[in-house]
Amino acid sequence: MIRFLIHNIRWLSVGFLLTFASTGGQTWFISLCSSSIKEQFALSDGAWGGIYTLATLASAVIMFWQGSIVDRVPPRYVTLITACLFALAAVGMAVGQSVWILGCSLFLLRFCGQGMFGHIAMTTLGRWFVNHRGRAVALANLGYPASEILLAAPAVIIIEAFGWQALWICVAIFVFLIFVPTMAALLRTDRVPTQLTEQHVLSGLQGRHWARHDAMRHWLLPALLPTLLTPGLMGTVLFFNQTHLAELKGWKLVAMAPAFSCFALSGVMASFWAGWAVDRFGGHRLIPFLLLPIGFGMALVSQATSITAWYLALGSMGITMGMSSALWGAVLPALYGTRHLGSIRSLTTTVMVFSTAIGPGLTGLLIDLGVDFTTQCIGFSAWCFVIAAGSFFIEQKLTKELTLPAQ
Repeated sequence: MIRFLIHNIRWLSVGFLLTFASTGGQTWFISLCSSSIKEQFALSDGAWGGIYTLATLASAVIMFWQGSIVDRVPPRYVTLITACLFALAAVGMAVGQSVWILGCSLFLLRFCGQGMFGHIAMTTLGRWFVNHRGRAVALANLGYPASEILLAAPAVIIIEAFGWQALWICVAIFVFLIFVPTMAALLRTDRVPTQLTEQHVLSGLQGRHWARHDAMRHWLLPALLPTLLTPGLMGTVLFFNQTHLAELKGWKLVAMAPAFSCFALSGVMASFWAGWAVDRFGGHRLIPFLLLPIGFGMALVSQATSITAWYLALGSMGITMGMSSALWGAVLPALYGTRHLGSIRSLTTTVMVFSTAIGPGLTGLLIDLGVDFTTQCIGFSAWCFVIAAGSFFIEQKLTKELTLPAQ
């Protein structure tokens, strides 16, 4: 592992920095400002959730439409343009005085941060690495937990000391002065794997190079959609409603913030384990187990009386998130090939972004109707266990299909 890291540090750093910088577009980070935003713009839980949902849905539509750009444009240009738009969105969050500017800024944060940064990272790594793809994806995905460990507490402190707008000024400064120059230097040349160029374009199931429309007509992708959708949905609804949960439980947000370290550390361990297991056994073997930890975490939240349960719940959820990031980053190239990987990944990323759009609007509306979030968590937990049970049948059918000869 050390040798692999040393030899590929430049390319792994690209993936790490992209996932790290995506923090500003992630729900857990944005939701730290939820109470302040609702107060400043006089928004109810339902209205705030509705704006967030519309912004995220719009980002999902653009992702589906333009996500395949990474198949046509070098990673350097896509990354730098996305980063500049992301920084512009952070400025909009800091200085905007209207709901319209808030909505537009949220759209760009979600599209660039949550959507494109991770999409670029996983697509480029899927092409750059062949034999050790699972390991490379696991290392690059450390950017997600690293940001959660390093940024959660400082973000809360900045908000309490200087106001929520100051947090977004810091984000814009980081992107403009640190992230953009660093990525420009790292991506000045593209990487070609040590294998022959012909081997670089790998085929997927049945020896085919799957285009997006072919994948959508095949049984596998529709069958996987609930499993693809669920981690993002569960994580979003929990993080988006953490301030509401704190009010219900009588917990302090400052006391809740360190729990992101549990979430991050469990995610790191799960990601490394999943990366090893993908390379050793095949990623499809992990699919039935993916949603079990997050289902357990949502059940914990619904019944929690002590803040200790919040830490345990986030630790459980981190296992699923860590497995998910390593799993899909390595499995999709293996199933569908690398020739149209950007197009395929844009579809799965759209599904993920769409799932995160559903949650805030739905949970906010239910809260306005008198259904508190802890009650909703019971239903979310049941959903995870039902989908996990169905995934065993998907894994068995997929295992049989992987043994079929190339057409």
